[in-house]
This record gives sequence, C-alpha cells and structure tokens, in this order.
Amino acid sequence: MTDDRFHVYDTTLRDGAQQEGLNLTVADKLAIARHLDGLGVGFIEGGWPGANPKDTEFFRRARTELDLKHAQLAAFGATRRAGVKAADDPLVAALRESGAPVVTLVAKSHDRHVELALRTTLQENLAMIRDTVSHLRAEGQRVFLDAEHFFDGYTSNPAYALEVLRTAAEAGASVIALCDTNGGMLPDELADVVHEAVGTGARVGIHCHDDTGCAVANTLAAVRAGATHVQGCANGYGERSGNANLFTVVANLQLKRGFDLVPPEALADMTRIAHAITEVTNVTPNSHAPYVGVSAFAHKAGLHASAIKVDPNLYQHIDPAMVGNDMRMLVSDMAGRASVELKGRELGYELSAETSRELVERVKELESRGYTFEAADASFELLLRDTVAGERRRHFEVESWRVIVERTRGGELVSEATVKLHAKGERIVATGEGNGPVNALDKAVRAALERLYPELAEVELIDFKVRILEGTHGTDAITRVLITSSDATGEWATVGVDENIIEASWQALEQAVTYGLLQAGHHAG
Repeated sequence: MTDDRFHVYDTTLRDGAQQEGLNLTVADKLAIARHLDGLGVGFIEGGWPGANPKDTEFFRRARTELDLKHAQLAAFGATRRAGVKAADDPLVAALRESGAPVVTLVAKSHDRHVELALRTTLQENLAMIRDTVSHLRAEGQRVFLDAEHFFDGYTSNPAYALEVLRTAAEAGASVIALCDTNGGMLPDELADVVHEAVGTGARVGIHCHDDTGCAVANTLAAVRAGATHVQGCANGYGERSGNANLFTVVANLQLKRGFDLVPPEALADMTRIAHAITEVTNVTPNSHAPYVGVSAFAHKAGLHASAIKVDPNLYQHIDPAMVGNDMRMLVSDMAGRASVELKGRELGYELSAETSRELVERVKELESRGYTFEAADASFELLLRDTVAGERRRHFEVESWRVIVERTRGGELVSEATVKLHAKGERIVATGEGNGPVNALDKAVRAALERLYPELAEVELIDFKVRILEGTHGTDAITRVLITSSDATGEWATVGVDENIIEASWQALEQAVTYGLLQAGHHAG
C-alpha cells in the first residue's frame, strides 16, 4: 500500500461483477486481483464470503495463490442480524474466518431502508453496526463501513445518517464510505453532503455509481470536500450504468491533482492492465474510455493534425505515455496533408509534399465510395506503400477466384472456394471448404500460399464486420467489410467495399494476407 493517508479501494470482484453479462470464475477473480495489485491499488475487495460459495472459495485460494505486493484483500459482508450477537452470526463468522486483513461492512444509513428493508428500529440498526464493528476489531481485523444509500438517507433524515457515521467511527471503523447507491447525485450537491459528513470527525470515503454519468466527477468532488478513500471498479464495471471507473479516478487524482496514489511505473502500465482485465472478463473494451481507450488519444480532424504536427500537446491534455497509451492519427476524408504526413511518420515513412497530396486525394476519393481507413490501418499502410512505390505491389497476383455454396438434400450447407494465383513465378490453383464463403476463400488462399510462405499458418481471421452503406438499394446495396486478423505479434484491420459482399470480403481478405506477409518480413514484388 503506497500511503495509508489516502486509499484507493477496488471493488471490481464484488460490485463490478454485478454487471449484466459478466460472470467471473474463481480463477478469473484471482487473475484480476493480480492485475490490480500490479497497478498498485491499496485494497482489493474480493467478494462476500459465507453468502456466496464462489467468494468463499476465492478467499480460501487467495491465501496460497495470491502474493500481493501492494494491495490488501478486503472481505465484504453485512452487519449482524437484528436480535443476534455479532459473535453468534454465521455470516459475521465467515468474515472473521476469511483470512482477509480488512472487512468492509455494508450498513443501512437511510431510515426508510432500516424500517422497510431490515424491518427493525433505527436504534437496533445502530446497535448492529456498533456490535459488528467492535467484534471484528477485537478479532484483529481492520474494519471499513459502506454507508449504503447514504445520500438518499441524508436527504430523508440527515441527523440519523450522520449518527450512523459517528456510531461506526466510535466503534472502531477506520473509514466510512458514503455510498451513492442509486447513482443519482450531482457533484455540487454531493460535495456539500460530504463536507457535512467530514465535519463529524469520522474518516470519510466515497463510493459512486454512474447512473447520472457523474460517478467520476462525484468521486473527485468528494475528495475535494475531504474524502480520503475512493472506491471504484476497473473499466467502470458494475450494475446498471456501472461504478466510478477506477482507472479514470486514479489518473485524474495523480496527474491532475498531484496525489501520490500508485507508483509512476504502474501508472504507465495502466492501459495494458485495463485491456488485460477486459480479456479476463470477456467484455469488449470501451475504445473511447478516458486515458486507456484505444481512441483516447486518436486524432482525426485535419485542423487538429496541423496543430499536432507543430506540438502534440496542443490537442492532448497529457502525454499518452504517462498511462501507457499512444497517440494515433486517423486517416479519413477529413484528413489534410498534416494528418497523412503524421500517420506516415507513425508508420515509419517520411512523405514528400507531392506524395502527401496524392495520398490525401486518393483517401478522399476512396472514402467517398465507402471505404474507411480510420478503422483499417493496414489497408491505409498498403495504400501508402503503393503510392510511394508508384505502383500496386503485392506478394501474389490473383488470376481468378470463385465460390460455390451448395445446400444438400439433407439441409447441410457446404461452401467451396477455388483460387488461381501467381506467386514466386508459379501458377497455383487451390481449393478450400469452409463454413461460409469467406471462410472457404480464406482456406483456399492458405492452401495456395502456405507452402511458399509458411508464416501464414500463424495468421488467423479474428473478426468480421459487415455494414450496408446504401440501404435504399436493398440486396443490391453497397457493402463494406472490415476484417481483423492477428498473428503472434499483433492485430491489423483491412477493408473492402463492393456491391457484392463476397467481392468486398475478398478485397479485405487479400489485403489481410498481404499485410501479414509484410509483418513477417517478406517484401512485396
């Protein structure tokens, strides 16, 4: 833990896991915990032992399988039940036996929730808080308290909501996190309430949901009002609209407010960590996420590019490398010479003014026909190479291709493709069968070329997107196909456009293979 004066507390494994469609195994949770520890967070909430068998298993395995360098594990649970001693409550026992050095208790701070949801009295709720905190402290565990529905409770009965804080603090809770459980607060009003809570003398934290789109802003406002403990989830995961995005919160506080929260080298690894966690969760990453999204420092407008060519900081609020990200230049019909020159430089080319002008005109002409190069960097690089060379250069020439799709009497669909190519002085005819026309073409091209270019065995098609560009023409509409391919070193995207979806797919596929060969070190003839 970097400094106990200010806490970064992650709740991805518990609150974040409540996101619709997100289902983590114990192995997933252990893997995410290691990534979060690599970022340098102070606390990782592992789940609710005793209430959830998976979470109980997580804490059992964490004892031997997690070697945390920065973080401490926190076990989440509730205060004792009404009318039961904390020492006798089985769920409190599970927290005690979890092995976690920290326990985070959720407690009601909204009077109506106490009476309607817990079905007990306001005084008994305070006793439940006092007894549970005192018991766990006596057992040697540090205790944080999540004051659930605090802001709604403060609106309903401010005196009682603040009494919950005082009771928890007096019983030994070292932090009371104020929870905007419904996510309905706005920064100015939230800051006023936090200021009142800090005035009680309790150490205050903040836990925000994003239902108004203000979770990060609310968290920052709370810190400004005196909170010294922030909670959030990796990539903003969570129920409904999600939780405060912990990566955004940490980057804002450290880079904009001067807080020393995580080691600088860990902050510089934040983008990789954010994307590594998306691989574990199998949730598509938000490309526009602040700081860590692949588009967070992507520039498209020609005016921006002209300024960036002079000084990148003119259109960037930080150096992307500070969070492990990169500036990207997007090439589109909005591009000017500066955009193309910067993109060429990014790819390792110093373009002459004449070549830049020619390339700009070519890009604009192709995009007017439906191509998109901002989403297909590999296609743009091939276009750039052809423009620099003054001719179209490829590793193979296509004589012809055809695809047959047959539906058998038994209802089975079979796709067969034949390609005729010329490569390295040979004429090659090859066929391939697949589960669709594009898959069949892909297999036919590989069958034709893998003998000459064995590296193609490492190339695989990992994504295929189709978009109809002119819907007024029905099945005769212009179609754009984007193909994403990968090998052991990375990914690349290529684009094809045509009225015939198979032709558009072939264009993107041919470019994908060509770019893969370039990546493998083969020069185009």
